[in-house]
Amino acid sequence: MAVSHHDASLFPGSFKLTTAAEDFSVVPPFEIRSGAEQRVPFVFNSPHSGRYYPDRFLAMARLDRNAIRRSEDCYVDELFGGAVALGAPMLAANFPRAYLDVNREPWELDPRMFAEPVPSFCNIRSARVAGGLGTVPKLVGEGLDIYPGRLPLVEAVQRIEAVYKPYHETLKRLLTRTHARFGYAVLIDCHSMPASIRVGDSGLRPDFIVGDRFGISATAALTETAIGLLIGMGYTVAHNKPYAGGFITEHYGRPARHLHALQIEVNRGLYMNERTFQKSAGFDALADDMARFSADLMAMPDHHFVDLPLAAE
Repeated sequence: MAVSHHDASLFPGSFKLTTAAEDFSVVPPFEIRSGAEQRVPFVFNSPHSGRYYPDRFLAMARLDRNAIRRSEDCYVDELFGGAVALGAPMLAANFPRAYLDVNREPWELDPRMFAEPVPSFCNIRSARVAGGLGTVPKLVGEGLDIYPGRLPLVEAVQRIEAVYKPYHETLKRLLTRTHARFGYAVLIDCHSMPASIRVGDSGLRPDFIVGDRFGISATAALTETAIGLLIGMGYTVAHNKPYAGGFITEHYGRPARHLHALQIEVNRGLYMNERTFQKSAGFDALADDMARFSADLMAMPDHHFVDLPLAAE
């Protein structure tokens, strides 16, 4: 389950990891929200809901404070916040997705973004890089360029060293401790999607998309229960299309090792105005539903997570 990282000394030139670290000297880049004691084998994660935009980052960008938020999973940490009161820890980003995307490989970089050549070990050919959505994103939603020109490569390195690596080390530690205590761990990776998303030829606009990497990242019982609970609440639900789960779901979901990961995408049209970024009248009711959904999901019997065939992975 270890995230593979390359040593910063492999990069040309010398640098100190101060600039990116200073971006979050007042507000921490991420935080663990938890009660006095973890009572359930679930960990919630909200990697894209960060809404602290450092002044230095905004000064680099060509976008204004509203336009740069178009990739943000607004308020998702709050929507799923009821899980914390039920005994599950939540790891929540404060850094914005436009600054750094931890739902990518650590070195998924677009060479067209940087003034210097990227090292050979970087993944420069992924579909996510091609779409402008690598570890250091080139674009925000609707295809808007974040920066007016190329960045120094050291900028990406600093963000990965100062924020990406500690984030994943923290998430791994939460899951390892959970697994050690309960015998298994379940990661619920929480996201939102634009209201414009449609599925298939039918043009269905789903309220939720549940992703399990096409059955690879979680036991089928978890996926089926999550979908059934949401449908039972009256929501429309899609499975793996168009979002099957990103790097986090794929990397941490290892059912054969009793590690399960499920991605939940919520339609923003249910709870906010995507133009003004304000919560809508439906926010509180949806948050209540998500607390009930979390409670029912966490009530699943243990045998669904540990009594698995060896071929599960």
